[in-house]
Amino acid sequence: MADPKDMSQCQVSNCGYVYDPDKGDAKGNVPAGTAFKDLPDDWECPFCGSSKKTFRPLAGPGSVVADGI
Repeated sequence: MADPKDMSQCQVSNCGYVYDPDKGDAKGNVPAGTAFKDLPDDWECPFCGSSKKTFRPLAGPGSVVADGI
């Protein structure tokens, strides 16, 4: 499993899907080893269909914890 700072979580209510670059996204044909920043701009959450813009890092700069949300 990737380091939490390399993982991103969907912020849409009732979703919470976590993108793990070590696993990729089989549903979206994204191979394991693909960093979140390298996902195509039109990539969507495999659970709720929301855009890449609704994701935040699990840890580090820009994360919910770092921003105190």
